[in-house]
This record gives sequence, C-alpha cells and structure tokens, in this order.
Amino acid sequence: MIATILRQAPADRRASITAWRQLTDILAQRGNQLADDDIRRSLHALAVLRPRVPESVRRDCARAVARHGRFAPLVALYANDVPAVSAIMLRDARLAEADWLALLPATSAMARSVLAGRSDLPHGVYRALASLGSASVALPQPEAAAQEEPAPVAEATPEPVSEGHPSQISELVRRIDKYQSTRAQPAQSRVPRAAFLFETGPDGVVHWVEGVTRGAVIGLSIAEAAYGGEPGTDGVAAGAFRQRAEIINARMLLEGTPVEAGEWRFSALPWFDPATGQFRGYRASARRPHRNEMPYGRPAAEDSGDSIRQLIHELRSPLNAISGFAQIISGQMFGPVSHGYRGMAETIVADAASVQSIIDDLETAARSGSAGTGAPPEEVVDIGVVVTQVESELAALLADQRVDLSISRVGGPFLGHAGDADVRRMVGRLLTALVDVSEPGAILVGQLVTESRHDDMLQLRVVRPATIRFATAADLLDPGFSPEGEAPGAAVLSLGFSLRLVDSLARGSGGRLDIGHNALTLHLPSANSKAEVELEAQQGE
Repeated sequence: MIATILRQAPADRRASITAWRQLTDILAQRGNQLADDDIRRSLHALAVLRPRVPESVRRDCARAVARHGRFAPLVALYANDVPAVSAIMLRDARLAEADWLALLPATSAMARSVLAGRSDLPHGVYRALASLGSASVALPQPEAAAQEEPAPVAEATPEPVSEGHPSQISELVRRIDKYQSTRAQPAQSRVPRAAFLFETGPDGVVHWVEGVTRGAVIGLSIAEAAYGGEPGTDGVAAGAFRQRAEIINARMLLEGTPVEAGEWRFSALPWFDPATGQFRGYRASARRPHRNEMPYGRPAAEDSGDSIRQLIHELRSPLNAISGFAQIISGQMFGPVSHGYRGMAETIVADAASVQSIIDDLETAARSGSAGTGAPPEEVVDIGVVVTQVESELAALLADQRVDLSISRVGGPFLGHAGDADVRRMVGRLLTALVDVSEPGAILVGQLVTESRHDDMLQLRVVRPATIRFATAADLLDPGFSPEGEAPGAAVLSLGFSLRLVDSLARGSGGRLDIGHNALTLHLPSANSKAEVELEAQQGE
C-alpha cells in the first residue's frame, strides 16, 4: 500500500491531498511497524507535498490523528508546520517520555510553548523544557496564523513530488532524519562514517561512545575547555555544561588514527533521572565540520574581522525587530494587552538591551583585534570622572549582588590619552566582571593612581575577589573558567572574554591589563604634563 502511494507522482492538487491523507493515516496507525526505509521515504514525501496541501486540510488531518498520534516522527513533522497546524497536533499527541525528549530539539520555540502549556506530559519533559531556558519558548499565536511563503529550491530530491518545493522542506527532512538517527535503538549501521555518538556522566566525562575507537573519546571531558591543540572541547561546551543547557555545534578535537583524529562538531542534550530529576549527563552526536564552519582555514590575507562584523550586522537586524515588537506590545500601541503579556514583553525588551550590549562588546573586540596596537590616541579623557560615572551606573548591580565597591584616588589629576568610549567600556567591563564573580557581602577594593614622574602611565588597580584569589592568569583568561560563587549574570559574557576585551582595548590605546597575584591593574597612557607631575611631586615632598 505505502509503496504504491510513493510510486505515484500526484498529478494535481486533488491527488496531492489524497496522498497526504493516506500517508498521514498509515503512519499514524502503523508507523511503528514499518521498515525504516519506508518511514523515511513517507516522511520525505509528506514534507515535499506540504506546500501543495491547503492549510485547512493539514489542520483537519492533524485533528484526526492527534488523539491517537503515538508515532513520534509523524508528530515531529506536524510540529514543524505553521503554528495553526502544529498547535493542534501538539495539544493532543500522546508520546512516551523518551520520544518527547528526542523530539524537543527538532521543534521550534512556538511548538515548545504549546507543550509548556500542557498539564499532562511526563515530568521529565517539563524539566527538559525548563533546561532549554525561557528564550526557547515563544509567545502563543492565534489559530489563524499566516501560511509560510514558498522559498527558492535549496536542493533536489529523488522523489516524484519534489518539483518546486521550498528550501524549508529540505531542512525539515534533514531534521526528521536526525531525529530518527537518535531514537532509542542505536545500531552501528545507522551511524554515518563521518559521525559518532557518545554519552557523558554527570561530571562531563565521556563514558560511552559508538562510531569511533573508544580510546579516542573515552575519558575526555566536555566540562572543561581544552586549549593549545590538546584533545577536548571548547569553551562553548564548558559554558553550556555549567548551565545544564543544550550544546549546539560545539568544537571537539580528537587524537588517534586518521579516520577519527582532527576537528569535530557536536551537539548534545542534558538528560535527567525520571524518578528523581537528578542530572545524569549528556547524550550527544558528533560530525565533521562543514567547510563554512572553519573560517580559520581561510587564506591569511582574508580579514577575519570583516566576517565577524558582517555576522554582527546580521544579528542586529532581527534583534532590533524583536525589541521593537516587544515595545509595541509593552506600550499597547495596537490595543489593550493583558498584564502577563506586557510583563513578558518588558522582559524581552530588557533582555534585548543586554544582548545588544554583548553584541557591542563583540564588535569592539573584532575592531580592536584587527586594528593592531599603535601610538596612543590624541584624545584626552578624565579617567577619574569616567570611574565615578561607572560607579554610579553600577549601583543597581551592586545592590542586587550585595557587593560594595570602594575605589580610592591616589594623586591626580587623572588625565589619559585614550578614547572616551573605549575608557568607559574598559572600566565598565572590568568592574562589572569582577562584581559578577564576587561573593554576596564582599567589598571590591581598588585604587586609581597617578604614576611617579619616572613613568607615563595611569593605573586602575582592583584587588582580586576571594573567588579568584588563587586562580592563575591562564585560568582567568579561559572562557570556560567558572569560579566558585559565580553570579548568574556572569555566564552571559565570561570573565575570560571580558578580561581579554579590556586588555585588547587597552593595548589599542597604548596601555595593557596586568594580572598580578593580588590585583588586576589596568594601565593607560597619562596625559598629565611633565611639569604638572613634577609640581605634584614637589608638593608631596
């Protein structure tokens, strides 16, 4: 029956609707009994047929099979339809907990918001939704959602019904194939030659692997970043591990035979004990990186800073759109909005502002990294005034973290050769990062000092907080480093990134950031005239 349907190329819209209904009904009733190849071809055919089937028909089919929808790949396909269709399927589908957990990574934020609103799912599903974070759940949309617009063809398919299908279809089929490869019956034949699966324990150490030699992966940790070409994973994985969050396309370096040695990309999901909710580790799949995922392999003549700035530009547009719509909701510009939605919108606006600040820091790092060091700028800025203003701006953060900040002045004046915006970013990022890693009730102590007449540098010295008192300089500059007592906000931009940014900006102005045993010291070129410094020294005597 199913082979007959797949062999026939629907000639018109009516035939496409008939094929859609038949394939949906067969998969809903007997999907778990079909061969893997038949399942894959059926799902592929449904994905390609979708643009030819009216939304109203897809909604009716979803409503008809949702109550007895226990075949997870079919639920996954409908979950990736337009919201008006996916919501019908996801409100009533009945799957085992393991199937829900495998399906979540292949669903959109809108689909997850529907699942979050259900009250009859296994507890492990709610924990998985919570671990993905609030950013992975979208505001619910009404039933009458707009239908997706067709996009240009992205890749050809061998199926008879593949003419003119949108590029989203190919992506959907890829995601369904990925879901099927991670179902609960792992077999060696399902693992591609250029990929492997692995699991870690709650300590982040890999204890099971399939697809490559055990010795190449067993014993590696995803909880700590590896540097200097050593086998292991990057800071992206280490940061996500600390938050028990989903890991997406993190970098892994392996040693061993030519088949397994070199660079990999892996994605992983945390899993929890269904009975106790205790974190048990990560389940992951790894693959070889695509060519466009290895920008460092490009010729040296190409300016990598340009690609970073282009990426930042592409991030700003959707961020501004999200923030703008949230402001419309918060301001009730199109009519009354419930208090709950207004609160969510205000949170989105605040989060967007935080992300905007992070993007600004990334752009600054890219700019300073490509500019190189040179002579100090001619602009003169009163660093004492900047420090005072930053102290005032940090008042809310200090109160929230229950940390006191005390920066005394030694000598003066505090005129420096640097850009005003750069000094504000250096001082602000340095103090914010140290407040973030300070324990509640701590006092962050510092000094702003004019150097003697034998030196031409101003110094902002800040005593190390207790949480990083004995950390090495290498640890502090490591993006994966996680000090004891680290505040929740510190994970947004790591301490290592912040210190590297401050040092990069300082060197661009002719200064530097020193990491000493007792204090972190920001050096900036002094603009005080020699005569003023000598007069100050004489007065001091």
